[in-house]
Amino acid sequence: MQLARQAVVQAVAHGQMLQAIPATGFFSQHRGVFVTLHIGKRLRGCIGVVEPDESLADCVVRSAISAAQKDPRFPAIRPDELPDLHIELSLLSPPRPIRPEEIEVGRHGLLVSRGRQRGLLLPQVAVEHHFGPEQFLAETCRKAGLPANAWRDADTKILGFTCEIFSDRASRNS
Repeated sequence: MQLARQAVVQAVAHGQMLQAIPATGFFSQHRGVFVTLHIGKRLRGCIGVVEPDESLADCVVRSAISAAQKDPRFPAIRPDELPDLHIELSLLSPPRPIRPEEIEVGRHGLLVSRGRQRGLLLPQVAVEHHFGPEQFLAETCRKAGLPANAWRDADTKILGFTCEIFSDRASRNS
């Protein structure tokens, strides 16, 4: 959490890239990660890497900065918003093929792809929106730019993954 927050503060408040990025231990792993930013209950950015080709530390820093400044769905985080910013890190397991009947809402995230189109939803999205497994699949297809029922087609790949989720929300008293 601290690494993601430092990266966002350095980029937003100072216009600079974080210089001291850990390179050993836990942070040296190659693992997928998503950084989700909220101000109050409003989503303000969510960017990540599914199949990393760099260290976890580098992925956290890059994803945190991108979520704060480059998520096309939202305006960039402003310096005056930093005190109210909540950060959530989702560390992904490697995605594996999953059958629709194996999907457990709240446990699995989904990655749906067909050709060059890909859509990913984290496990917490299904919980927050009260999706059942089929609705979760449909929304992931929509995120990929596919028809909602594309998950039923044999040429659509469905991958599932789990997440370890870390949030600073509780420690920031919100």
